[in-house]
Amino acid sequence: MKASAQSPESHSVRLFDQALLKSILTIAIPVTLQTILFSSKGLVDLIMIGQLSEHDIAAVGVAGRALFVATILLSGVTTGGAMLAAQYFGAKDNFGVTRSVALTWIMASLAALIPVLGFWLFGANIVGLSSQLDVVQSLGHDYLQIAGLSLFCVAFSGSVAAGLRSMHQASVSTWLSGVGIALNIFFNWVFIFGRLGAPELGLKGAALATVLSSVLEVTLTLLYLQIRKHSLRFNCSVIREAMRLKHVAQFVRLAIPTTTNFLLWAGGLFTYTAIMGKSSDLGLVVLAVMTPIEAFSLSFLVGIANASSVIVGNHLGANNPNLAYKHAMAFTLLAFIVTVIVAITLYLSKAWVLGMFTALSEEARVLADTFYTIVCFGIVLRSLPTTMVVGVLRAGGDVKFCLYQDLFTQWGFGIPLAAIGGLILGLAPELVFAMFFLETLFKWFACIHRFRSRKWINSLVSD
Repeated sequence: MKASAQSPESHSVRLFDQALLKSILTIAIPVTLQTILFSSKGLVDLIMIGQLSEHDIAAVGVAGRALFVATILLSGVTTGGAMLAAQYFGAKDNFGVTRSVALTWIMASLAALIPVLGFWLFGANIVGLSSQLDVVQSLGHDYLQIAGLSLFCVAFSGSVAAGLRSMHQASVSTWLSGVGIALNIFFNWVFIFGRLGAPELGLKGAALATVLSSVLEVTLTLLYLQIRKHSLRFNCSVIREAMRLKHVAQFVRLAIPTTTNFLLWAGGLFTYTAIMGKSSDLGLVVLAVMTPIEAFSLSFLVGIANASSVIVGNHLGANNPNLAYKHAMAFTLLAFIVTVIVAITLYLSKAWVLGMFTALSEEARVLADTFYTIVCFGIVLRSLPTTMVVGVLRAGGDVKFCLYQDLFTQWGFGIPLAAIGGLILGLAPELVFAMFFLETLFKWFACIHRFRSRKWINSLVSD
């Protein structure tokens, strides 16, 4: 249902008013920090594995991308719940928030079964889509079988984090994520290199560290909710209420397009990895290095986008579309400025960052230098589309537009061009990598047009 128009006074709201600045401090900064922490997990893993061999780097690069696709699948499910939770909170319906979180956890846990079984049964085949080397396939399969189990923990943590964000308590999940990252680093050190009397497990050790740290993070979350008697501490009666047909149907209407969108997008990223792997073994190794670096640099942007989703969703739930529109513009501008600053900082840190990957050969190091520069430009190109698709447009439930846009630009344009360049024309790896960012140019025009049309402004909880 379309949100009704507000009084003329709401049109006079400045782009960066006091309410928005308060929201940036209480929501945007904690959510961004949480996203940075989450992204740093993959970067830390790769830096530590980067001390082993190029085969290990390639294996964790491909396997990590497959695990990322599975995580995005769960993110699509939790995003559906987050849209509802944000608007319920804006409508001052706290039980609606709790019910949404409980339903999100159930649906996300069911969704996690699919990739976990796939990794156990077909892990080597999945890695084989990007690399023909038996040693890389074997290492990647071992990693996926163990690390895949952490997806059940991701389902719970992601659902609770969505609820906390919607209630303007993002700092809680940020601290919990920080503890999880610290535990992951510690367990990596113990099991990858065999410290404190533990066996030296290499890549398997990194996977085991991921699972152990995720389990402990869930345990700490449950303890926090119990000790604080938090409203998100749902029980069986809340779950029964959440599983009523009308609530499930509403959730599915939002979650299916969002999950499909997320999955197609993440599957497209894996396809880009496969194109690089089939066209250049060296390019695959360097791409494995670039992937977590790019993810870490984009975490600032994704954090702002997620925060904008919460704020805009709150305004729409409170039936204030004009304020939602103004603050959406402000968040988009903020995201662009922050991304430019991150890109410049990233470029100035190039020698230091690449110097941490000691297992790279001289040839790989030279190629990585070029890839790194491309990433610095690429993340700026992704600033506006990411803020719009991940944050603003989805806050109003405009999930079908987001789905169609990604389907056309990525699968109808970006991937075919990259495949032609890498597999048919045999272009150099750096040119193929640059082509991965071409789809973003089309998204700028589509997102700006959709935003200005205001067709994305909808109330999901009007009833």
